[in-house]
Amino acid sequence: MERSVFGIIGLGVMGRSLSLNIADKGFKLSVYNRNIQVEETIVSDFLNKVDSEMEVLGFTDLVEFVSSLERPRKILIMIKAGNAIDGLISQLLPLLSEGDIIIDGGNSFFLDTNKRELELKNKGIKFLGCGVSGGEKGALNGPSLMVGGHKRAYEFVSTVLEAIAGKDKNGNPCCTLVGKGGSGHFVKMIHNGIEYVEMQLLAEIYSLLTNEYSSEEISSILSQWNQTDLTSYLLGITSEILSKKEKGKYIIDTILDKAGNKGTGSWSSKIAFDLGSVNTMMSSAVFARYISSLKSKRAKLSNQITARNSKEKIDLNHLENAYRFARIINHHQGFELIKKGSDTYNWNLDLSEIARIWTNGCIIRSEFMEQSILLLSNDKGYLDDASIISFLKENESSIIECLDNGLKNRLSLNTFYTAYDYWVAITTERLPANLIQAQRDYFGAHTYQKIGFSENELFHTNWEQI
Repeated sequence: MERSVFGIIGLGVMGRSLSLNIADKGFKLSVYNRNIQVEETIVSDFLNKVDSEMEVLGFTDLVEFVSSLERPRKILIMIKAGNAIDGLISQLLPLLSEGDIIIDGGNSFFLDTNKRELELKNKGIKFLGCGVSGGEKGALNGPSLMVGGHKRAYEFVSTVLEAIAGKDKNGNPCCTLVGKGGSGHFVKMIHNGIEYVEMQLLAEIYSLLTNEYSSEEISSILSQWNQTDLTSYLLGITSEILSKKEKGKYIIDTILDKAGNKGTGSWSSKIAFDLGSVNTMMSSAVFARYISSLKSKRAKLSNQITARNSKEKIDLNHLENAYRFARIINHHQGFELIKKGSDTYNWNLDLSEIARIWTNGCIIRSEFMEQSILLLSNDKGYLDDASIISFLKENESSIIECLDNGLKNRLSLNTFYTAYDYWVAITTERLPANLIQAQRDYFGAHTYQKIGFSENELFHTNWEQI
C-alpha cells in the first residue's frame, strides 16, 4: 500500500479544515481521532464528506494510523493544548522511528514547546511548534502559519505547509520558519494579543456610536471605513455582523454582553511582565473581557448609577482618525514585544517577515499590516518612522475628542484610553518616576540615580534625618 505523505491527529474544527485543505492540494493524507464516547463517528463522518478524488485514510487506531505514514513520518497534532499534548506524545513515542517529525499546531504556550522540543530531540524525534491563524475558513482556504523549531525539521514539512498556507499579494505563502524553539508559538501568542486589542477597539467604537446610530447605520459607517486604508478582516466582519437580522431583530442586540477567552490573550500580557516590555493595550483588552464576564455584578451596580447622555454628537472624522491612532499603538506594542522576546531567547526574528505572513490568512490581516512590512524592515519600529510620528502628533486632538465624548456619556473605553496614555508617556521627557524612586529609597534604601551623574553612580538619602 502506498503510504500517506502526511498525518493529522484531531478532527475538531481546525483539524478537519486543515485536513481538507491538505487533501485538496493533492497530498495523500491519513487522519486519526480517538474513539471515545460522543466521538465514535467523527472519523467516519469526516470521510463521508471528503471528495472522491481526495486520497484520505481515516483511523481510530493509533498504531494503524502511524503505520500508514511514509518515513520520516510527518504528524500534525490538532488537539487541545496542555497536558493532552504530552499524553498523546507519550502514546506516539513507542510507535515512531528516529527522524520522524511531530508538529504541534495548537495554541500551546511557547515555553512548553521549548521543553517538548528538547525532550524529543533527546529521543531522536524532531518537534515543531506551529501557530495557526485564520479560524475555520482560514484553515480550509489558506491560513497563516508561524513555525518554530529546527530548520532541517521544517524542510521536511515545508512542501505541505507552504502549499496550504494563504498567499501574500506576490503569491508567496504566508508560512515561514520564524525561528528556533518555541518562537512560532510565541509569535502566535502575540498575534492573539494584537487580535484582542483590535476586537476591543471595534467594540468601543460600537459603544460610542450606539447613542446616535442604529446597528445598520454603524454597519454602513464601518463599511465605508473598510474601503480606505483602514481595511481589515476584523473591520469587515464587524460591519457585516452589525447588519444581520433574525426574526426582524438585529442579532447583535440579542447577544449577551459577556466576552469569552481561551487564555492566549492573557499569556501575552504575562510574558510582557516577565520580559519588561510594555503591552498596556493587550492587558487592557484582556481586562475588558474579564470585566464583561461580571455580568450580574455589573447589572446590580448599574441600578445605583444614573446614565449620562451629553447630547453631543461624535465627530466621525475624529473617530476614524482616533481608530487609526490606537491601531498604530497596538501594532507598535505588539511588535516591540516580539522584538523583546527575540532578543531574550536569541531567536533573531524578522519582524518584517512576520508582518508579511500576517497579510493574508490570519485574523489580523489588514492594509496596515501590508504597510508594516516596509515599516518594520531594517530592524526599524513604527515610532522610528517620521510619517507615523507626524500622524500621531497631528491626531492627538482626534483621540482626545473621542475620549471626551466617552467621559461625557459615561462609556468604558479601555483600549482607547490606554493608547492615548501610552503615547503621552512615551513622548514625555520627564515623568514623575523620580518621586517613585524617592519613595523606594525612603522605605527600602533602594538608592537612586541623580541628574547629571553617571548611570553607574547610585545615591541614598537618610530621609528621616534630613
